[in-house]
Amino acid sequence: MDSKLIVFQNKEIRRTLHNGEWWFVVEDVVLALIDSKDPKQYIKRMRQRDPELGKGWVQIVPTLSVKTPGGLQRMSCANTEGIFRIIQSIPSPKAEPFKRWLAKVGYERVQEIENPELATARTRELYRAKGYSEAWIEKRMRGIAVRAELTEEWKNRDVGEAPEYAILTAEISKAAFGMTPTEYKAFKGLERENLRDHMTDLELIFSMPGEAATTEIARKQDTQGFAENRTAARKGGKIAGDAREKLEVETGEPVSTSENFRSQRGRRG
Repeated sequence: MDSKLIVFQNKEIRRTLHNGEWWFVVEDVVLALIDSKDPKQYIKRMRQRDPELGKGWVQIVPTLSVKTPGGLQRMSCANTEGIFRIIQSIPSPKAEPFKRWLAKVGYERVQEIENPELATARTRELYRAKGYSEAWIEKRMRGIAVRAELTEEWKNRDVGEAPEYAILTAEISKAAFGMTPTEYKAFKGLERENLRDHMTDLELIFSMPGEAATTEIARKQDTQGFAENRTAARKGGKIAGDAREKLEVETGEPVSTSENFRSQRGRRG
């Protein structure tokens, strides 16, 4: 468990890391969006005013341990999705910008479902805004496409979703780079950041053949279920790993580096 403060509307919002996800103290968020200094009473009235929110409150807002100056305290918290739902029930001028933003995000999502190319274009723009090079963006977008093709293949081959996908991905990464994604993130000094967003061009290049080979092996061998696809993942990752090792022998340089995007950007100035 980890706890940190963030600043929102010039107010401090306490949060805690729970099951790999940030959860925010509901009272702090509400206090940042209302004029009242009694968030507890406001929340009580809000739940009465919004029966649907009140009905699902226990599921949306669990009680978690949060670090405070006086030590750990059990406090009502919500994840990002839950906080957005709560904001929708706050009739405050301070909440209006967030409501408009949510409406915009929802509209864009509908557009992307109807036209997937829009999602790709928006992703490119986000990477450009963060300062990534066009060459890096091209590799990253190709990697996203390769990854999407693989997960779709797993879905069609009776592989369970998030937990099993993570295990299979770890098998590919271990065979390709000698590290699982968790180990790779630690190697690069990352915490919750997306690993591939911090890979170098060469690392991105070698992340693709392992996943592409796994997809092809699954198709050719008609693998079904988790166990068979796990074997395919190891084989696919090894193909990338063998290629990586050959390049390292020729160049005398490791493909995997502890550099991340922050350090690379810092050197570029």
